[in-house]
Amino acid sequence: MTKLSPSVVTLFLLFLPLSLQAKILWQDFSVTYLNGQHYQVGDPKREVITLEHAASTSWGDSFMFFDHLRSENGERSNYTEWSPRVSLCKVEISCFSNAWIKELFIASTIEMSTVSTDVLLGMGSNWDISGFKFLQINVYRRQNDNVTNNWQVTTSWSRPFALANQKFTYDGFIDWNTTTVDRRSSMNWTSQLKWSATEWLGLSSTLYFGVEYVYWRNKFGIADSSNFRTNESNVNVLVKWHF
Repeated sequence: MTKLSPSVVTLFLLFLPLSLQAKILWQDFSVTYLNGQHYQVGDPKREVITLEHAASTSWGDSFMFFDHLRSENGERSNYTEWSPRVSLCKVEISCFSNAWIKELFIASTIEMSTVSTDVLLGMGSNWDISGFKFLQINVYRRQNDNVTNNWQVTTSWSRPFALANQKFTYDGFIDWNTTTVDRRSSMNWTSQLKWSATEWLGLSSTLYFGVEYVYWRNKFGIADSSNFRTNESNVNVLVKWHF
């Protein structure tokens, strides 16, 4: 039987009492289909089905996604992340805010795959920037399963806009990881440009068509070289449906 790491147990115990008393203020569930042909580290041609759930609660917020990847060579894999954050204001520790920062959080993420389970703990912030639906910056200390622990900075955003009387959204995230003795510094910039077909199709729920662009530098912390490319520039066709 595989034992859970102390970091995973600690994260579970931290959020258990909060989840038992939680009230959901709003939530969103979506399904995304992606198809790309320029993946690095593995088969270049893949389809991805992503399930996402986001929520604001009485204690903070939560974001979770599950990826099912299907490669052209027949390989299948799954990957999931859960990122709960505890609002210092909602749990009555501190309601700090200023002209730029709206809210501070105790931030965490657990990354789970068949290869490893990594736990990230740190501080998070919500920023008040004109035109953005949200802008978040989180700084984590990573507790890694199979490599040396390191630091990560994650920025995520959503920017809705209109063009020619059509509704669009540009959103995504940037993950930057520090160098260790066994891993190179890496950056993952993933963003989606989406057109809302909801009104055009007369739907009650939101349906997007668009593209996802992924840029990896030293993907998974593996150094890019002429013999093994890990710098990825990959455009995916995207369909996303919010329920």
